[in-house]
Amino acid sequence: MTEISTDLIGTLNHQAAEAQAEDYAALGRQLARRGVDIEALTQRAINWTVAIPTWGVGTGGTRFARFPGLGEPRNIHDKLEDCGVIQSLTRGTRTVSPHIPWDKVSDYNALRQEAAQYGLGFDAINSNTFQDQVGQTKSYKFGSLSNADAMTRHQAIEHNLECIEIGQKLGSTALTVWVGDGTNFAGQQNMGRMFEHYLDAMRQIYEGLPNDWTMYIEHKMYEPAFYSTVISDWGSSLIAAQALGSQAKCLVDLGHHAPNTNIEQIVARLIHVGKLAGFHFNDSKYGDDDLDAGSVDPFRLFLVFNELVDAEPKGLNLAYMIDQSHNVTDPIESLMSSSMEIARAYVQASLVDRKALTEAQEANDVLAAHRMLKAAYITDVSPILAEARARQGGALDPIATYRASGYRAEKATERPMVVGASSGIV
Repeated sequence: MTEISTDLIGTLNHQAAEAQAEDYAALGRQLARRGVDIEALTQRAINWTVAIPTWGVGTGGTRFARFPGLGEPRNIHDKLEDCGVIQSLTRGTRTVSPHIPWDKVSDYNALRQEAAQYGLGFDAINSNTFQDQVGQTKSYKFGSLSNADAMTRHQAIEHNLECIEIGQKLGSTALTVWVGDGTNFAGQQNMGRMFEHYLDAMRQIYEGLPNDWTMYIEHKMYEPAFYSTVISDWGSSLIAAQALGSQAKCLVDLGHHAPNTNIEQIVARLIHVGKLAGFHFNDSKYGDDDLDAGSVDPFRLFLVFNELVDAEPKGLNLAYMIDQSHNVTDPIESLMSSSMEIARAYVQASLVDRKALTEAQEANDVLAAHRMLKAAYITDVSPILAEARARQGGALDPIATYRASGYRAEKATERPMVVGASSGIV
């Protein structure tokens, strides 16, 4: 088991400690003038966590090519090692989300213990019926849970039920279901019948859920099908969740929307009907780019968290995961950066004076209400995030510490470059 040296973390933290103390104290005085307790915000940052996808530590790709990275993980064991590095430095990624069958092993109890050695638990299990696997009897070329062929649908159902069994062994309590089902030609399939097939298949999976489990239904506007998609938007996802029952909820991926979609309003609507399951965090510019969270539109990320923090009194229990494809960066660095940006948006949204905001909204004082949000958004909460990491034994500067450790170079010598793949996650 390879870890980042605690001595290295301690040494680099010590070198930056004086500057951190000055920045933290200065921010504390600034916030105190606004009636905000910096220690309360720091505790919120300490409590925050977001899951890492096991596939995220590998190099992604596009529909056209995949360029292998140095020291890529070869299996679930390497993936856990990389996820453990992210957790050791950021202290805000305490769970991993596995993908089946990519992460299948013979002994899941041993895998659970292995993850625990890195301080990791298991989040939602992700099923895969969007690509064919070696030895698979039926092909998903024309769909899985909505396929016109009943035997193909049955195969996809059985795979999801297997994922639930695996998840129980790993200590998970949720199943994420995303299908690439759809059509590329008008008339290719009957859209109503495809949705009915999907619902019927999902009901059979739903019946296999343990009582304490939740089914996350994920939608995606397009791709790989480009004419129609069975679960293409939050409305389709909501219809399915309501049809299935109380254990089915809607998962919102920030990249799975048309450009300029008001995602924060979708969040508010799903909260209103009690059907928001959680988020897959990433960013986008033109479409489902799976770019690093906060790299393109950090204000939108903040506005999403504004709705979430506002709804905290309702007792939300949401699942959060990063879902990105890293094509031109070190995946570990991107995941650390994203986890910090997500935590930043959460803490910034926690700065909003909810009482004053409500008063401005009810008085129709438009600019005052907007300025309250902007005041929270432009506040640099970096000292709070760094303090939260350091108090838990993490790094004040995770990326600098990671680079100083030489971890990637070490892995490059241990893990041969993965070649021959024609594409990655898109």
